[in-house]
Amino acid sequence: MPDPVPQPSPLPVILDGDPGLDDAVAWLLALASPELDVLGVTAVHGNVGLPLTLKNAGVTLALAGASVPYFAGADRPLVRGALTAASVHGDSGLPAENLPEATHPPEAEHAAHFIIRTVRERPHEITLLPTGPLTNLALAFRLAPDLPAKVREVVWMGGSTAQGNRTPAAEFNALADPHAARVVFESGVPLRMVGLNVTMRCIATPERVQALRDLGNRAGAVSAELLTFYAEVYRKRYGLSGGALHDPLAVAAVIRPELLDWQDMRVDVEIQEGLNFGRTVCDLYGGGAQANARVAVGVDDEAFFALLLERLGRLG
Repeated sequence: MPDPVPQPSPLPVILDGDPGLDDAVAWLLALASPELDVLGVTAVHGNVGLPLTLKNAGVTLALAGASVPYFAGADRPLVRGALTAASVHGDSGLPAENLPEATHPPEAEHAAHFIIRTVRERPHEITLLPTGPLTNLALAFRLAPDLPAKVREVVWMGGSTAQGNRTPAAEFNALADPHAARVVFESGVPLRMVGLNVTMRCIATPERVQALRDLGNRAGAVSAELLTFYAEVYRKRYGLSGGALHDPLAVAAVIRPELLDWQDMRVDVEIQEGLNFGRTVCDLYGGGAQANARVAVGVDDEAFFALLLERLGRLG
């Protein structure tokens, strides 16, 4: 696939997600990075319900000291019933003490309309950075069929070239709204996918969590607390020493794409009910249809974590 049109720094982005603890850490990374100009934050159903993901968006912005507008999006998938991951992220989505209150309320405009309006105002400039189910993007693309051709790039944390996590076949963000994922993957938008096959290599080990704590700032302390909560699930389920830094890696892929290895491939999303429901079916060997995504297949996890640590150290 061709590279997106070169863009002078800072790159205008819209963060879309379902915070959720690794979304919060990812958004802190984005908000602390001078390479990115965060135009807005859009909340979607996912790790917890929309009222909580919206609240957590405001909390995360306050934690970063950012006055960025934020918007409520879809409270359910396009077709199926809602799916949550409270067993991983806690009932609130942000299981940490002494979190700040939001400094400003959400905007009245729906997230999909904000995405449409903003992309149309700045065609070919804006990167959409979803780290949750793709419902908001799918709604925007269906409401405005001209939009995929006007988006600079979508960089999504979701899917996998191999195993799932919520089911043996499906990663959570894909499974939470596979119909929306199919809309986005079939839209023709320039698209990069950062899936479990790379994010599960980026582990918040006890040493890395301590390094965040040792930053001595609130962002580091909260991130360490969230990742400590997260770790127990990963120890019990996967035998790992800590939780995977899924969503922060997708943000890092926008800031420093050279941290990852990429392969162009065809990706289809399974929407037929059954064992493979929600699976991202990746043509690793290029024997099928034309590629529609650039997929992460390798990562320098040490350099990635060094970036995360340095950037969170810039926050108060």
